[in-house]
Amino acid sequence: METALRILFTFAGGSGHLDPLVPIARTAEAAGHTVAFGGQPAMVPAVEAAGFPAFDTGGDTFGPPKRLPLLELDAEREDQALRDGFARRTARDRAAGILALCAEWQPDLIVCDEIDFGSMVAAERLGLPYATVLVIASGSFVRTELLAGALNELRAEHGLPPDSGLAMLSRYLVLSPFPPSYRDPAFPLLAPAHSLRPLALGAAGDNTAPPWIAVLPGAPTVYFTLGTVFNMESGDLFARVLAGLRDLPINLVVTVGRHIDPEEFGSQPANVHIERYIPQALLLPHCSLVVSHGGSGSVIGALAHGLPMVLIPMGADQPLNAARCEALGVGRVLDAVKATPDTVREAVSNALADPTYRRAAERLRDEIAALPGPPHAVTLLERLAAEKRPLCSA
Repeated sequence: METALRILFTFAGGSGHLDPLVPIARTAEAAGHTVAFGGQPAMVPAVEAAGFPAFDTGGDTFGPPKRLPLLELDAEREDQALRDGFARRTARDRAAGILALCAEWQPDLIVCDEIDFGSMVAAERLGLPYATVLVIASGSFVRTELLAGALNELRAEHGLPPDSGLAMLSRYLVLSPFPPSYRDPAFPLLAPAHSLRPLALGAAGDNTAPPWIAVLPGAPTVYFTLGTVFNMESGDLFARVLAGLRDLPINLVVTVGRHIDPEEFGSQPANVHIERYIPQALLLPHCSLVVSHGGSGSVIGALAHGLPMVLIPMGADQPLNAARCEALGVGRVLDAVKATPDTVREAVSNALADPTYRRAAERLRDEIAALPGPPHAVTLLERLAAEKRPLCSA
């Protein structure tokens, strides 16, 4: 490194958008660069807990957490949320917030999550190079035909020319912390994209886990999670899955999120452990299978450890991830509304008993392990700051 850089990391969503940025930011900081984060106000405490300076850059889509009923899957509803929520309202607010922060903090470059569209517009208006970090593993959710109209409206507001092909989403550098073969082949990664090895959540920073994890009995351990957003929109799904799995000859570890009290599920057998949160990096090495909503972080975390899955998608990109997992033979998929304790029990029992699921997941694990880690990303960011042009080769 010849010159220390000021790198602003920005993200438009919740933990699933923050977490892929953290390993890169930590590595950049360790290399001597100055790092700060800009996110929605509700996420400032999470950034500070990870050990970084955090700025409120607007675009608040998170109200006070509350439990919501489970809805039927509706792809059109999720597309509308991405287009009208993130690409219109949130992006407009965040473009203004990022411009104001850049005027004060003076970054050399911006690293944003792939749906922080406001940061991209702000960077283009300021003539700053920027990198986008993919946070949606399947690759088929952020689509040009869905978003071009809304984002060109925003570009026009900032005096930028139309971008009908949305080249701005991958203008200089794209960092993809996912195995290439996982991505939907109908939406291939294009230059200037570079694949990276993802780090499991909790690999640094959060490094404590309940002591019972180290002394679990010899039975298979199944981890069940519904993530950090859709856990609050899951209706009675936690209860149905618990009812289906608690009597199996397994260790069942459940995390329900920081806003749900494990006590609400009542007394459980000795083989069931319900916690608000456990770092995945400390839990997944003990597991044989993961049951989840199919969020990108949960799916890639499981695959990084070669674990088969049972997926119960509820919204956002989860159905797309579930479809990829099914196509790759790494898991089984259930309908969140229609799943019963019996169908959950059957799916988990089958996925544990059939070795083809595990072998397919281990192939993805080996592909992930062969990818370069965060230091490669930092080297690319240093090149980007120096050359200020698309980085199409390593």
